[in-house]
Amino acid sequence: MAGEAERRSEWPLALAGAVAIAGLVILTFYDWRDGVLVFAGGVGLAALLRAVLSDSAAGLLHVRGRMFDTLLLVGVGAAILLLGLIVPN
Repeated sequence: MAGEAERRSEWPLALAGAVAIAGLVILTFYDWRDGVLVFAGGVGLAALLRAVLSDSAAGLLHVRGRMFDTLLLVGVGAAILLLGLIVPN
């Protein structure tokens, strides 16, 4: 168990989280719509990484099965993107 935990890399979660945090910074200090779109891009990146990486390589992006995780992340990212585009200023 400890060997598997040591081999597990968390760069996919860190990369997707960094993009999402950049979106929150843009949302807070600059334009809210651009920040929401970058945040949705971070969620979309997490979906892409979960779809292409194996369970052990995905690290903490692996919660359930690959299909469930990917579809959930795609759905959440699409909902955030859609709301960011249709909400008026």
